[in-house]
Amino acid sequence: MGKGLAAFAAAWLATMGIATATPAAPAWSLLPQPAHAYPAASPAVEIADGAVVAVHGADRPQLQAIVDRFVHLLADTRGLRLHATTAADARAAITFNIDPHADVAGGAGYRIVIDDQGIRITARTPRGAFYGSVTLWQLLTPPGWTRGSAAEVAAGVIDDHPRFAWRALLLDSGRHYQSVAEIERLIDWMSLDKLDVLLWHLTEDQGWRLDIPGYPALTKTGACRNAVGLDAELTGSPDQPYCGHYTAAEVREIVRYAAERYVTVVPGIDLPGHAQAAIAAYPWLGVTGQRPPVWTDWGVSPWLLKPDAKTLHFVDDVLDEVMRLFPSKYVSIGGDEADKQQWNASPAVQAQMHQLGLANMDQLQGWFTGQVAGHLTAHGRTPVGWDDELVAGATLPAAEVVMSWHGNDGERVALAALRQGHDVVMTPQESLYFDHYQSSLPDEWPGQPPMATLRQAYDTVVIPHGASAAEAGHVIGVQAGLWTELMPDFARDQHALYPRVAALAELGWSPAAAHDWHGFLQRLPAELERYRALGIGYADTAFAPAFDVTAGAGDTLRVALANQTGFGTIRYTTDGSAPTPASTAYVRPLTLAARDRTTLRAATFMPDGYPLAAPRMQVLDAATLLGRDSSQLASCSHQPGMRLGGRQPARGPRPVYTMDVGDMCWLWPQAPLAGVTHVNLSVARVTWRFGDEAKDAVVRPRVGAAGEFEIHADSCTGPLLARLPLTPAAQASGQTRLGAPIATTPGNGARDLCIVATGDPRDGQWALARITFSKGNTETGVPQGERRTGKR
Repeated sequence: MGKGLAAFAAAWLATMGIATATPAAPAWSLLPQPAHAYPAASPAVEIADGAVVAVHGADRPQLQAIVDRFVHLLADTRGLRLHATTAADARAAITFNIDPHADVAGGAGYRIVIDDQGIRITARTPRGAFYGSVTLWQLLTPPGWTRGSAAEVAAGVIDDHPRFAWRALLLDSGRHYQSVAEIERLIDWMSLDKLDVLLWHLTEDQGWRLDIPGYPALTKTGACRNAVGLDAELTGSPDQPYCGHYTAAEVREIVRYAAERYVTVVPGIDLPGHAQAAIAAYPWLGVTGQRPPVWTDWGVSPWLLKPDAKTLHFVDDVLDEVMRLFPSKYVSIGGDEADKQQWNASPAVQAQMHQLGLANMDQLQGWFTGQVAGHLTAHGRTPVGWDDELVAGATLPAAEVVMSWHGNDGERVALAALRQGHDVVMTPQESLYFDHYQSSLPDEWPGQPPMATLRQAYDTVVIPHGASAAEAGHVIGVQAGLWTELMPDFARDQHALYPRVAALAELGWSPAAAHDWHGFLQRLPAELERYRALGIGYADTAFAPAFDVTAGAGDTLRVALANQTGFGTIRYTTDGSAPTPASTAYVRPLTLAARDRTTLRAATFMPDGYPLAAPRMQVLDAATLLGRDSSQLASCSHQPGMRLGGRQPARGPRPVYTMDVGDMCWLWPQAPLAGVTHVNLSVARVTWRFGDEAKDAVVRPRVGAAGEFEIHADSCTGPLLARLPLTPAAQASGQTRLGAPIATTPGNGARDLCIVATGDPRDGQWALARITFSKGNTETGVPQGERRTGKR
């Protein structure tokens, strides 16, 4: 904080009778944490229904619009209806003032003073006033707020400004399309977490989403793909293609809407890879001259743009339209995952590479990117691209901003970009790719591996280790990515993004010295309540109770409860009733009689009774330890499995399967086989659409025409304990139950098991939902212990 701001805060606190050496405990629950907050012990200010909000100073029309949106937001969420006025009004409880000479930090900074004269927000610019209005909304929605009641705001001073200028979310509209209304809702929510960049990923192998004059086939052909797999549920039929694109008018509307909320929309046009949809529209853009389909697989396609003059003219035309539609200083041109097998196989491309005096195809991609970047810089724009070429040892155009997604190996790639003089945006896939699933709970939603928890997101390294102070100054921000292969609808988007966006917000806005995981957790419940008031379908998995059930002494079960964060109080019931804040608090593992059938339900609460997570349930009896969901099994590669959604059944939740793509194989270490006579499997076939995983698919020989599941002891080539033919399941559209006797020897105890499906996964990968053993003949009916944990 500047000397002027520090002096102001100290002087103000002195007039309030507050010493500044040891500030009082924070009186506000704000997220992201402000740069500087000085609570006071003076009486709180009350803001009740009908309170007056005065609008003063410069940029009056823009400030009026900000205040109007603030008033509507407060009415919609808190239920308080305030009255805004531009007239001098001594009764004003809240005053917004734009003063270009105000002693605040930068154009995005603001100051809030709360004392016996009311609440005063001061900023140099409308942007700063907007962020001040967001903080004021949070001050008026503290922990435990009640809709419609008057709000009390503790006195003090807040002097705030962002740490980074680029606080971004990437939205992939190429794999799955979002409506204009959904994108605008997302922009609203982003702005309330003080994020200011939406990187809009508009072109992909699976869909070209932007109208370009002169190239009608880009959207007529390139915006539609066959409805493969679960896409058929979205279109209503496998015969109805999955389509969607944005007109120029729709783009302008989204850009305008975002600008009013101080969010910049940065367009993303991926080059030269991720271009199969464009080549499907215009085959001359590719190397082979052939027309591929718009891709229906996920992964890395080998269809690259041909790096010649004709293609570059096309790219210039596309970028010219992009620059007309998007006023953003930045334009993202991709550059990632460019599989060069077609370039390497092309004599024409080989000849071009040699003619340019280049040593390899990575250098040719660098040349191509340089031509594209030059067109942008000639028009006053700044190119933004991925760090892949740096990983390959090549260079990027000097003007290019690098988005570093290779966060492993100690941020080595980001550090290399900084040392080459690039500005860098940190977006490591390990912690800030929000399409990665958030927990190992059985009811976790679909997502990519490996797991990226709320804590991992919060602890993202934003300044690479080893960076000098000068190099650190070139880190311009942080960005999370929502890639939508497994996000077919807006409900999935919300669940994947929130509350991890709150962690992203604090990374981007708050000073490094304020980074405090435990403080973040203390402030998060109030933010979750705001999310709920806004209608955001956030994930509660960071706080949801997990059940760890093991054999206890004698004929008992030992049940340990915990959640991912260790935050909140877990409360439980054993009679099947919903836990409440008055239910028994969990303090140590439970001991339950295995001969009984107990319905255990548990939920997590704050001390004030606020529920952090919905109740989870598990039915426990003698058969509990004889079954496991696929989420509780290991993959045979010992790598984290992918979580894939299955078909929506007529009743009940959509199933989710944990699997190693390309290898239909699961491990159950030390499975309890004593006395077991029968096994049941719940299985389903998942459409193969995993592109670049095909070459590594594991094919096991089939016995029957449809294949079978096999259970082996000790290893995947060990003694065969059971074979379950897949004929009954081969024609099913959803889950199927299979059962068979299991061969065991007298006195068998625990043994390592390998469960495999035979056949070629590329013909349709078999997913294992659940395996259950029993000690009696259960070929009909539901075996004991079949119902596992879930959200109830």
